[in-house]
Amino acid sequence: MSLIEISRKNFVYNINQIVQKTQSHEKIALVLKDNAYGHGLTLMASLAVEVGIRHAVVRTVTEAMAIYEQFETVLVLSDTPKTYLGEKIHIAINDVRHLDAIPTGTSVELKVDTGMHRNGIMPAEFLPAIEAIEAKGLKLVGVMTHYRSADEMGSEFFWQRKVFEHIRNLAEREKIVDIRWHSCNSAALFRTQNFDEDIARVGIAAYGCLEMPKPFNTPHLKPVMSLWAERISTRTVSSSQRIGYGGEGSLSKGGMVSTYDIGYGDGWLRGSVQNPYRLPNGQKILGRVSMDAISLEGSDERVCLFDDARQTAKQFGTIPYDILVKLSPSIQRVVV
Repeated sequence: MSLIEISRKNFVYNINQIVQKTQSHEKIALVLKDNAYGHGLTLMASLAVEVGIRHAVVRTVTEAMAIYEQFETVLVLSDTPKTYLGEKIHIAINDVRHLDAIPTGTSVELKVDTGMHRNGIMPAEFLPAIEAIEAKGLKLVGVMTHYRSADEMGSEFFWQRKVFEHIRNLAEREKIVDIRWHSCNSAALFRTQNFDEDIARVGIAAYGCLEMPKPFNTPHLKPVMSLWAERISTRTVSSSQRIGYGGEGSLSKGGMVSTYDIGYGDGWLRGSVQNPYRLPNGQKILGRVSMDAISLEGSDERVCLFDDARQTAKQFGTIPYDILVKLSPSIQRVVV
């Protein structure tokens, strides 16, 4: 069956590169949302704990409940619990109108919209939001923001930082203490000269697929995931015979063609017949991708679809996240 291999060595290497910026494993909050960017939620949580990571970030309460026992804190970005879940699980506040739905006593982290204009309260709403959180019987444990262009050239990253610094200064004046402050995602962390926040929310860098413009001083990172498929069948075809749906695949000189157990039903992108995807070894997919299969020239028992999602994304005209998160959770994931 198709298989995803997770490189322990590359993951540890990437974390060590990140620690050079944070100066501590304890300041890394590994983003494990959406099945750990396709790498496997519980698998990556276990690897994270092995290397000393104590904090995690997820999307949903369901994800949080699957891993919370392994971490000191788990921040839920986009979900609301129905009951109190304990101090470990923090709920992000993206809109004060949602406060009524959060159980009393829940630990919450207030998100401030410093310029991305997606989630979070506006800066002018900061103090009223703090009062509303207290009035609802919730426990404020953090304040956060998110950058819209940290991985791009330009000044937007810096003015967003200034807005967040203003909020932090305001909190200090109002004696709002004993909370954690964080704004850095992977790209922002590597653009920060002197990291001085309580945690960094690190996702794509830990998985080795961060892409930054060349002028930025970003360390070399190693992809953690590779995708493999096994042969289902093999046949010999002539140059006149056509392969797959619509008969859009062919071999100009004939030869051996094999089918492999990966397709768009597994989250592999369908792509274009006119611009076929090429595997790392140079083989190209013949004809249309099927729901559960692809065809390749040759008879190898096992083939690697990709070992660097950045290169795969370039072929499909997308971003590495899009390649990684689409892969089906039903594909077996193993640590190598």
